[in-house]
Amino acid sequence: MDRIAFLFPGQGSQTPGMGKDFSREYADSVRRYYTSADEILGLPLSRLCFEGSEEELRDTAVTQPGVFLTSLAVSAVLREHGVCPQVVAGHSLGEYSAMVSAGVLAWEDALRLVRRRGELMAGISRRTPGRMAAVLGLPAERVRDLCEESSRSTGESVVVANYNAPMQTVVSGTVAGVNAITVAARAAGATHVAELKVSAPFHSPLMKEIEAEFAVYLDAVPFSSPSLPVIANATATYVQSGDDARQLLMNQLSSPVHWSQTLELLVREDVDALVEVGPGRVLTNISRGSASQVPAMAVGTVRQLHQALARLTAARV
Repeated sequence: MDRIAFLFPGQGSQTPGMGKDFSREYADSVRRYYTSADEILGLPLSRLCFEGSEEELRDTAVTQPGVFLTSLAVSAVLREHGVCPQVVAGHSLGEYSAMVSAGVLAWEDALRLVRRRGELMAGISRRTPGRMAAVLGLPAERVRDLCEESSRSTGESVVVANYNAPMQTVVSGTVAGVNAITVAARAAGATHVAELKVSAPFHSPLMKEIEAEFAVYLDAVPFSSPSLPVIANATATYVQSGDDARQLLMNQLSSPVHWSQTLELLVREDVDALVEVGPGRVLTNISRGSASQVPAMAVGTVRQLHQALARLTAARV
């Protein structure tokens, strides 16, 4: 396979023990990232990733650097095995992993940004408790209309946060707002509505209050032009420059994630394989449902790594 896309997962993909098997089997390659991250953040991040409970990993300020770091470690091991991406994209938090992979950000700077992003988002959750929920079985346009109707009727905030697939949409807003859209979506024929494992109303207007503060941190970090194509969440188009990347990461806080459109772009670009790099298999499952013509595989464990390497090697023969 000549054209491989790395897809990096976001919050909600965290799993207890994430990265532990890689740190054991590929200690020389992986442990330096975890050791350095512990020192950079002054946080026992490696312990939380390897030994932390599901409840500990739900803390946004821990989850975000943990998922980012695990994705980074898995990416390093894949590259050591000769699996290198020709294009990258990341879902929400995963966009930071994609920016590192594309040479836009140094991983240490991205780690600090991710940690601060998580802290600011956790602050939103404490001040304005919110929720997110996945709606399956309704077209995205219908879910968007239901959000607008629910907001008008309740006075609460609820919007589309993630356009994951043509019939899979995530909504975000206040607790009351998401409760209202949950009822409305079921009444409209949704096949499934499920609350997500997150603690804040990501990618909604409720995030706008932290944009200015986060921009200060973004402005303090050097951004480079991409060394390989990287697709932005907010636009589902390629990032053109370092300045472009900085602005898009700020916009991403309160803008919806256009993941369905990102997959459409990758299919049009004739990508040969979609490799999810990091914990979980959320993006792999979405890809198999809406981009089934392209082989998709998750690499979040050493066992999955060996399976993916076998598939990719066989495809080259």
